Amino acid sequence: MLQSLDVSRLKLYDTDPKVLQAFSNSSVEFIVGIGNEYLQDMADPVKAQNWVQQHLQPYLAQTKITCISVGNEVFMSNDTQIWSNLLPAMKMVHNTLVNLGLDKQVIVTTAHPFTIIGNSYPPSSGTFRQDIIGYMHAILDFHSQTKSPFLINAYPFFAYKDSPGQISLDYVLFQPNEGMTDPNTNLHYDNMLYAQVDAVYSAIKAIGHTDVEVKISETGWPSKGDPTEVGSTLQNAELYHSNLLKRIQQKQGTPAKPSVPIDVYVFALFNENLKPGPTSERNYGLFYPDGTPVFNIGLQGNLPGIMYSSASNINALSTFSLVISVLAYLIHA
Repeated sequence: MLQSLDVSRLKLYDTDPKVLQAFSNSSVEFIVGIGNEYLQDMADPVKAQNWVQQHLQPYLAQTKITCISVGNEVFMSNDTQIWSNLLPAMKMVHNTLVNLGLDKQVIVTTAHPFTIIGNSYPPSSGTFRQDIIGYMHAILDFHSQTKSPFLINAYPFFAYKDSPGQISLDYVLFQPNEGMTDPNTNLHYDNMLYAQVDAVYSAIKAIGHTDVEVKISETGWPSKGDPTEVGSTLQNAELYHSNLLKRIQQKQGTPAKPSVPIDVYVFALFNENLKPGPTSERNYGLFYPDGTPVFNIGLQGNLPGIMYSSASNINALSTFSLVISVLAYLIHA
């Protein structure tokens, strides 16, 4: 299916051997993940080396693994111990790659929730939450030193769902609208996703860095939701994804970074019928598990006799852009 969709990059939330072996000798590039439950172990040099040698090295000769995401949305948790474990784990995994001569082949990063941003309006005034400023300082120093990207999971859907009376639906769906002008920079924004990305750039700059690239490690829109989940409709999901795809194909940058084409992972390739939480959580997919499109955004693929479990954790990016979520996908020009 992914070959028929011309997918060139995938994000996997673990290191499932069946998935990595399936993509042996393909041109697909992988981001693999280490779960939050392993962060404390990864700060131990012996355990970090064992992980790399057992879960990464055996596949590198055949499968193009280019990045490790250490943890996912760690600062969404109220557990400050896991906050403290994050950077030591990132550093130890990176040091292990250096010791094994793999650091030029595989980079290390982590994906953050947009809730790390304390203020996002206007974008030029973006700042991190006060309770995590110290952690962000150190993490950004690491990114600067290792030349790795800062990953953010950005969902305009959440902002609209929480404040449909204050936020324009057209603005979050990339539809024609008046937009907003940042009073500090006079830059005009015609969609929320770009404003969110530039708010992250501003927050990074506010603590002293201008040398770290921001990439969107998750975005998407659910095709179905609970009655309280305003905006979660098939039509809105189709508009969000198809309009985003057009922006990607045009290699657009944000108003503050016009020369840097946005790099986006779209969540998700498949609906996940067993995922807990509100109805929307089970309906972010572009496809049903049998390969049938949930809606039409111009992607044509087939799933020849293969059924993906809803527990498979894949994030995908195609040359025209796509995600697999527990299957999620990355959209990229």
